[in-house]
Amino acid sequence: MQSAIVNWSGGKDSCLALYEARKAGLQIESLMTTLQVQQGDLPNRVSHHEIPESLLDVQAAALGLPIHKVILPDQPTDGEYESIMKDAMEVWSSRGIRDSIFGDIFLEDLKQFREQKLASIGWTAQFPLWKRDTPDMARQFIDLGFRAVVVSVDGQKLGPDFCGRPYDLEFLRDLPDEVDPCGEYGEFHTFVFDGPGFYKSVPWKQGVTYSRTYQWQQKDFIYHYSPAVLDDDPAHLN
Repeated sequence: MQSAIVNWSGGKDSCLALYEARKAGLQIESLMTTLQVQQGDLPNRVSHHEIPESLLDVQAAALGLPIHKVILPDQPTDGEYESIMKDAMEVWSSRGIRDSIFGDIFLEDLKQFREQKLASIGWTAQFPLWKRDTPDMARQFIDLGFRAVVVSVDGQKLGPDFCGRPYDLEFLRDLPDEVDPCGEYGEFHTFVFDGPGFYKSVPWKQGVTYSRTYQWQQKDFIYHYSPAVLDDDPAHLN
C-alpha cells in the first residue's frame, strides 16, 4: 500500500482530500501543518484560519492520525521558509515516504509551484480534488456528513456576519455570485469538527470575533475572524 502525508489546515478542502486519498487506498502516515509562531496573546496557529495548535492536536486525535507541526517564524523570508520545509520533508523521506497530498482545486500556478518544489527533493504532489466542480464538491462535502464552521473571511468579499456560521447549504445560498463556494480564492476558511473518518466530534467553541488589516504591495486588506478554539470543559472532552 502506498504511503503519503496530507498537507493539513484543519479546513474542509484538506479534510476532503484526506477522505478521497483514503478512499483511493492510500496509507496516510500523518497530517502535516505549518503554524505561525506565537505572537503576544496569540498562540501558535494556522495562518489565515487562525486555528490554534491545541485545537489541531485534538482534531488530529479525533481522526486517529499523528500531526507533524512545522513552526514558522513571523514573516519568514523565502529562503527561511524553503529551508524549514525541506528539513520537515526530510523527516518523512528518511522513512521512505515521498508522496504529499494537497487540497488544491483549480489554481494552476499554486499546483505548479508545489509540484516543482517537491520534485526538487524527489517527492510527488498529489491533488485528489483537482479540477472538481466546486459547487458540486461543496454540496458533496455537506451531503457526506462533514460538519464545519467558517472561521475567517476576506473582508473585500464577505462581511463579518459570515464568520462563525456553519458551512451548510444555507451558507452556500447566501454567498455572493462572485464568491467560489469552496473559497478557492481565499474568500473564506473553515474548521472541520466532525464527519467521515472522525472517531468522535471535536469539542470546540467560538472565539471572539475580530478584524485585522494587512498591507501587501502598498494596499490594505481586511480580514474578519471568528476563530474556533478548544472547548476544554471536561464534560465535553470525553
